[in-house]
Amino acid sequence: MATLSAVTMGVLSATPDSGSDLLAASSSSQSIANASALSRRGEATVSRSQIRTAAKAESAARNDLLVDKTARRLAKKVGDQLWTTADLNLWDGPSEKADKLGVIDAIKQVSVTGREQAGRTQVVIDGQSRWVTSAYLAEDKPEPGPSMGGACTNGTTASGGDANIQAVHEAVCANWPSISTYGTLRGGGGDHPLGKAVDIMVSGSVGWDVAEFVRANAAALGVTYVIYSQHIWSVERSGEGWRGMSDRGSTTANHYDHVHVSVY
Repeated sequence: MATLSAVTMGVLSATPDSGSDLLAASSSSQSIANASALSRRGEATVSRSQIRTAAKAESAARNDLLVDKTARRLAKKVGDQLWTTADLNLWDGPSEKADKLGVIDAIKQVSVTGREQAGRTQVVIDGQSRWVTSAYLAEDKPEPGPSMGGACTNGTTASGGDANIQAVHEAVCANWPSISTYGTLRGGGGDHPLGKAVDIMVSGSVGWDVAEFVRANAAALGVTYVIYSQHIWSVERSGEGWRGMSDRGSTTANHYDHVHVSVY
């Protein structure tokens, strides 16, 4: 039998470069510290398995500290700051298997490290390394876009749509009263016969404005996915941003003349 004192010495004595800016691995360090304190008072003994677990936790904590330190150094060297153009998920890495660690709001400035991989860019937020979707970063500060709220005043409806479709129609109509056609119920497969989809008849750059607005407010509107201009964005794969779709043979089938919105 042995105590954890020797194993945990390194973690307990290690300190981050920038004080409160660095939060990585605090939980694992605290759990090791608690075990060590108990052992020193003679209140607990630990097995070799526990020692190995503690050693792995220490290694993971040290790795987190090293990743954050490297990211801060790279960001300082590059010296660039970009603006978020939408609410963005924060990931612990660039791969599809990365863990989501939170969200950063739109129109926020972030420091970048110069590293890009798999459509994501490494940034430094509060001293920590995070990855965001590259497509939603811009050099210039974005102007505030359309907002939730307001009433539809142009007389259009989303007849037959459920409560979420009504919310989508109300929000889009309030911001773009010039759009005069919304298609909801129709035959065939998919979400339309269920009252869970609406086609917003609009094209060009205004279509992209509408599509981005719906995407940015997906949670509030109960949206599952949006299709426009042969691209799709879905909640399940939100970290990938807009994804290209195969050619379906016509302007309408490829969604160049309308924004399709499906809801829960």
